[in-house]
Amino acid sequence: MELTILMPCLNEALTVEKCVRSALDFIQRSGIDGEVLIADNGSSDGSKMLANRAGARVVDICERGYGAALLGGIKSARGKYIIMGDADDSYDFSNLQGFVAELRAGAQLVMGNRFKGGIEPGAMPFLHRWLGNPVLSALGRLFFRLPVGDFHCGLRGFETKAIREIHLTGTGMEFATEMVAKAAMAGLRVVEVATTLKPDGRDRPPHLRTWRDGWRHLRFMLLFSPLWLFLLPGGLLLMLSVVGLLALWQGPVRLGPLGLDVHTMMFCSIGTMLGFLAIQWGSMIQWLGAKSGMRPQPSNQLVKMVSRFCSIETGLFAGLALFLPGLWWALVLTNTWAQQGFGTIFEADVLRNVILAGTLMVIGAQTIGGSLFAGALRAVIDSGFMRLRAGN
Repeated sequence: MELTILMPCLNEALTVEKCVRSALDFIQRSGIDGEVLIADNGSSDGSKMLANRAGARVVDICERGYGAALLGGIKSARGKYIIMGDADDSYDFSNLQGFVAELRAGAQLVMGNRFKGGIEPGAMPFLHRWLGNPVLSALGRLFFRLPVGDFHCGLRGFETKAIREIHLTGTGMEFATEMVAKAAMAGLRVVEVATTLKPDGRDRPPHLRTWRDGWRHLRFMLLFSPLWLFLLPGGLLLMLSVVGLLALWQGPVRLGPLGLDVHTMMFCSIGTMLGFLAIQWGSMIQWLGAKSGMRPQPSNQLVKMVSRFCSIETGLFAGLALFLPGLWWALVLTNTWAQQGFGTIFEADVLRNVILAGTLMVIGAQTIGGSLFAGALRAVIDSGFMRLRAGN
C-alpha cells in the first residue's frame, strides 16, 4: 500500500465522518492505493462507529495523549507513506497532491505551512498566529537549521520507515516538535508545502492548551539543542570569566572609569564555574543523545577524536589534576590564616589566592563528578537496561 492518511481522534463525532469521506475521496480521485486510519484515543461519543461507517480503519490507542495516538497509528499504518492531520475538519484532506508529490520525489518529511497557504478568520487564536507559532518556528529554524516556516502544522506527510526509525517517544503535544527535531538530527530530507487552515467544526474547546503546550514545545526544543542552551552561552561565559579571573589575580585592573579588583574577581570565579558547568551539561546531553540513538553519531573527525580521548579515566585524572593543587593551595592559605587567629582577612592579595584556589577545587570536583556520572550512564546504556525499559 502506498499511502495511509492518519487521523488521531478523541470525541470528534461532529467532524470525523466528514474528514474520512474527504480523505477517501482524495485517494480514489488520485488513483492511489491507500487507506484512512483513525487512531482513536478513547472516544465515548460514537466517533469510532462513525469513522468505521464512513470507510476508515479504526485502531484503539489506550494510552492517552496526542502523541500517543499518533505513535499507535504510525505503528499500525500499512502505507509506505503517511499523511497525518487532525480529525476536526480544520485541514483540507481533499487537497493533498502537494504532499504526495514531494513524498514520491524523495522527501522523507513534508511539512504543511498554513501561513503560506492561508489561515481563515477565526481558524487560529490571535496569540498562536502572531506570537506562539512565529516565535517557536523561528527558534526551530535556528536550532535545527531547517527551512520550515510552520513548525507546528498538524498536517504533514512522511516516509513511514524513516519516521519509525527515529524512535519517537513523546505522548503529548510536544510530539509535533519531536518529529521535526529528530528528523533534522537524523539528516532526513525535509521540505514544506503550502496548506490551508479553516475553523474547526467542534462544539467544544480544542485539546490544545496555549501556555502549557507552548512551554512543552519550547522545553523540548531547548533540551534537544544543547549547543544553544548550554554550549555556546557556557563557552562565552567561561572564556570571559577566565580572562577576568587571571587578569585580576595579578592585581587591580582599570578599564576607563571602572576600577576592577578582588570583588570583581569573585564574580569572575562564579562565572568560570557556571560556564564550565554549562559546557559539561551540554556535552553530556550531546553524548547521551548519540549513545542512546536519539541523535546521530558525530561525523566530524576532530569530534570523534575528542570523544575517544574523553574517557572516564581521563576525566578523573583531569579532575584530580585541578582539585589537588587547589586543595594544597587552600590548605597553605588556611594554615597562614590559622597563624593569624582566623581573623578578618583584609589583604586583597590573600583573597585573590583564596578565590583562585577555590575555583580550581570546584571545577576539579565537577570534572570528577561528571566523569563518574557519565560512566554510570554508559554502564546503564550498554547493559541494555534503557532499551529493555523502552520495550516494556
